[in-house]
Amino acid sequence: MPTLPDFRLETYFAQWEFSARYHLTASDAQTLSLAELLALADDDGRQRWESLALGYTETRGLPALREEIAATYEHAGADDVLCFAGAEEALYLAMRTLLEPADHMVVLTPNYQAAETVPLSVCEVTGVALRPEEGWALDVDAIEAALRPNTRMVSVNFPNNPTGAVPSLDSWYRLVRLCDERGITLFSDEVYRGLELSAPSLPQATDLSGTALSLNVMSKAYGLPGLRIGWIACRDRAVLDKLERAKHYTTICNSAPSEVLALIALRAREQVLARNRGIVAENLPVFTEFFARYPELFEFTAPDGGCVCFPRYLGADGVEAMCTDLVEQAGVLLLPSSIYSSALTETPTDRFRVGIGRSDPGEALTVWGEWLEKR
Repeated sequence: MPTLPDFRLETYFAQWEFSARYHLTASDAQTLSLAELLALADDDGRQRWESLALGYTETRGLPALREEIAATYEHAGADDVLCFAGAEEALYLAMRTLLEPADHMVVLTPNYQAAETVPLSVCEVTGVALRPEEGWALDVDAIEAALRPNTRMVSVNFPNNPTGAVPSLDSWYRLVRLCDERGITLFSDEVYRGLELSAPSLPQATDLSGTALSLNVMSKAYGLPGLRIGWIACRDRAVLDKLERAKHYTTICNSAPSEVLALIALRAREQVLARNRGIVAENLPVFTEFFARYPELFEFTAPDGGCVCFPRYLGADGVEAMCTDLVEQAGVLLLPSSIYSSALTETPTDRFRVGIGRSDPGEALTVWGEWLEKR
C-alpha cells in the first residue's frame, strides 16, 4: 500500500485546535454535555446506561442502535447498517475494501482530504470540481464525461465540506440514476444532513439506490464527535459483509458507552437536530453582518446546508498569511484554502473555512474585527 500523505487538516489542528483561544472553523455543531444528553434519555435508554457492562460489543453495532439508525432511512433495515468508530474509519475501509488497483473512481472537489487521498492509494482517481461561479453547483455532465469503462465508484459529499453546497433535487436524482445505469457504486457522505435551513434535506442515497452507500456519523449534524460513532447504510448485504470483515482488522467493535449514548441521541434526534439548526440560524445573521462590515476584504455567501462555509478573502496579503497571522496574533483559528487543495483539480486559493455551528461566536468575531482594524 502506498504511503498516505500527511492529513493536512489534522496536522494543522494538531498545532492549533486546542491551543487557539477562539475556534471559528469548527466543523461540528455545538456539542451537548453528558448530563444534557442523559436528560433526553427515555426509560429504556436510561436503564441501558445505568446497567451498562463494559465488555466487547458486536462488530456490526448494538442491535438497538442499528435499528434506530435504520429508522432515519425510508428503505433500510437494521441489517443494512454497519457501525464504525466515526466516519473516518468507515470511509477508509470502504475505499480500501471496495476498490481494486485496476479500478477507477471519480470524486468531487473540494473535499474532505481522505475522500481523495485514500482511494488514490488504491487506484486511478479523477476529480470533478464543484462550480464556485454558480454557487458551488454540482456538474453531473462533468461527472458523466469523467466516467470510464472501469469506473467502480463515484464519491460525493452533501451538504459539502467545506462549501456548504447542496445540489438541486434534479441534479441529485440525475447523478443517482447515472450511477445505477452504469453499474457504478455511489458513495455518499451525508454527515451534515439535517442542518439545512431553507430547503428539505436531500433524499439519502441508500434510499434511492440498492447499491449506494450512505455515510453518516454522530459528530457533525448531531454535534457529538466525542462518541466516535459513525455508520454506513447499504442495502447490498454482500458489501456490508466485506466491510465487516475489514473492520475485524481495525477497531473490531465500538465503545459500549458510546453506542448507548448514540442510541439515546438518535431517539431524541428531532430535538437534537432542531436545537442545532437553531444555533446555525441564530449565527448566520451574526456572520453575515460581520463580513458585510468589510466588503473590501470578504465575499460571504451563506451555506445551503451544514455548519461550515467557504468565504472568499480579497486582501492583498492573501488568505494563507491572513489565517496564519490571525491565529498567531489574535488566537482566532480559521482554515486556509491550502487545507483543501487537490491533486486532481484546481481549487480556489483565496478561500477559508468558517464554522457556524458553535454557540456564541460574537466574542471571537469581535477579536477578529479589532485585529483587522489594527492592521
